[in-house]
Amino acid sequence: MRSIFIITGKDLTQLVRNKMTFLFLLIMPIAFTLLFGYAFGGFSDASPDARLPVGYLDLDQSGSSRELFGLLDRSAVIRMDENQGRSAADLESLVSKKELAGAVVVPAGYEQALQTGNHIPLVVISDLGGSASTTIENEISRAASQMANSVLTARIIAEAAGISSASTLRDEIMTAWQSPPITIRVTQRQMEIRNQAVMSLAHTAPGMMLQFAIASLLTSAQILVNERKSRSLQRMMTTKTARWQILAGHFLAIFAMLLMQFTILITFGQWVLGLDYMRIPLATLLVALASTACLAALGLLIGTLAKTDEQAIIFSIIPMFVFAGLGGAWVPLEFTGEVFKTIGHLTPVAWSMDGFQNIIARDLGIESVIVPSLALAGYAVLFFSAAALLFARSEER
Repeated sequence: MRSIFIITGKDLTQLVRNKMTFLFLLIMPIAFTLLFGYAFGGFSDASPDARLPVGYLDLDQSGSSRELFGLLDRSAVIRMDENQGRSAADLESLVSKKELAGAVVVPAGYEQALQTGNHIPLVVISDLGGSASTTIENEISRAASQMANSVLTARIIAEAAGISSASTLRDEIMTAWQSPPITIRVTQRQMEIRNQAVMSLAHTAPGMMLQFAIASLLTSAQILVNERKSRSLQRMMTTKTARWQILAGHFLAIFAMLLMQFTILITFGQWVLGLDYMRIPLATLLVALASTACLAALGLLIGTLAKTDEQAIIFSIIPMFVFAGLGGAWVPLEFTGEVFKTIGHLTPVAWSMDGFQNIIARDLGIESVIVPSLALAGYAVLFFSAAALLFARSEER
C-alpha cells in the first residue's frame, strides 16, 4: 500500500506543477460556464411572458369592447397586443408571418348587439394549421361568452328592478366573475418548472465541468508517457512494486485531481451560480464520486494507450468532443430525437449529466441518481480493466 501512495504523491506533485492542469480543471470550465450561461440567458433577471401573443383590433370603441380586452389580457394563456394603427389585413399578415399567434377583431356595433340580445360574432384570425389555433379560439370564446352572459344578466336584473341603466350592474357582475365565492382548483403533483435562467445554468455548469474534466486527462496521460520515455517506469517494475500497485497509484492520483475539480466547481455552482447541488448532498456526492471514478479510469486507459505526447493529446481531445457532444454536455438530450438520445447514453457523460440534472434541475430524489451512478461505475470497471490488460501486454514486450 505504501508504494501506491508514493506513486500517487509523485503524480500529484507533477500535476500541481503543470500550469495546464489548472487551466483545464478550473479556469476553462468556469470561463465557459459563465460564457455559455450568459449567451443562453443564464444571468438574466427578466422573466419572459410565455403567453401567446394575440393582436386586438377594436372597431367598436365601446365600454363593452374595452371590458372584453381586459378579460382577454388577464388570460393565463394569451397576451393581448393592441395597436389601433393596424388594420385587419395587417393582423392577417402578422399571423401568417408567425409574428402573432392569432388576432381578434371586435366589429362595430358590438356593444349595441350585446345590449339588445342580438348575436354579433367576433372575427378571429389564426393559423388553422398551427398547434395554438384551438387554444386561442377557446380562450376568446370563453371571454366572449363571459362578456355576453354578464350583459344579459345585468339587463334581466335591471328590467326586473325597473332600473333604466344596466351598465353599473354589468360592472358589478364582471367584478364578481373575477372573484367567485367558490373556487375549484385541481392540482397535480409535478416537477417544479424553473425559470429560464436557472435551467440554462443547470445544464451548462455540469456540462462544462465534465467536458474539461475529460480534457484535463491530457496532463495525467502525459505522466505515463514521460515515465516510459525516461524509462523510470521500466526501472520501477524491477523493484518489488507490483503492476497493479503502479496502476492503482496512477489511478488514485487522477481520481484525487478530478475530485478536487468537482468539489471546487460544485461549490462554485452552489454559492455563485445559485444551483442547488446541496438539496440532497448524498445524491450529489454519489454522482460526483461515480463520475470521478469513471473519468479517472478513462485517464488511466488513455495514459496506457498513448506512447507519445502527440498521442496523449489526440486520445484526450477526441473523447472530449465525442463524449461531450453525444452525451448532452452542449445540447440537452431532451431536445434531440429518441435515436440520438439512445446513442448519447452509450457515453458516460450522458449518465453523469442525468445524475446532476436530476438533482439541480428536475428536483428528483436520491433514487433518481442510482441508475446513472451504477452506469458510471460500470464504465469505470470497463476502462480500468482495459487499461490493466493493455498495460500488462505492453510491458511484457
